[in-house]
Amino acid sequence: MFPTLETPRFRLREITLADTRAIFAGLSHPQVIRYYGVSYATLEATRVQMDWYRSLLRERTGIWWGICTPDNPAHLIGACGYHEWDHGHRCAELGYWLLPDYWGGGVMRECLEAVIAHAFAAMRLHRIEAVVDLENPASSGLLRRLGFTHEGVRRECEYKDGRYLSLDCFGLLAGEGR
Repeated sequence: MFPTLETPRFRLREITLADTRAIFAGLSHPQVIRYYGVSYATLEATRVQMDWYRSLLRERTGIWWGICTPDNPAHLIGACGYHEWDHGHRCAELGYWLLPDYWGGGVMRECLEAVIAHAFAAMRLHRIEAVVDLENPASSGLLRRLGFTHEGVRRECEYKDGRYLSLDCFGLLAGEGR
């Protein structure tokens, strides 16, 4: 059974095919994809992302939650979760995105606090990793406020929109931060 998480203001629930339009709205929005590694030009192309969410659960390599409010659970405003879950080493990579209308209100911090607590308690992770575009100080700042340690920079490791990007690398160990 999928672990629905509740925070004081938000519900984090399973992402389903009914959410395809909301996922497309986020992963095609210019402000969201500016620093995000995945984007889609059409609703049909977004099905690749929907398949990815399902494969994470099926293969036990990760889990992502759709973010909504309890009074409107059908309306996704973002998503967050884990991929690259290594059960042997007890680590996974954290990812997240949020529609711009909800930026600056502490939404992602509140939601990530819940998924971090879940990762250490229920998933029994020892380490959570996150990588963010070097040019995205808001995301780096969020990770620092959550207790993540900046561990270095992966220089020009991704190619996007005709140029190489460098990524800030962060880590959080069980018992640290928060």
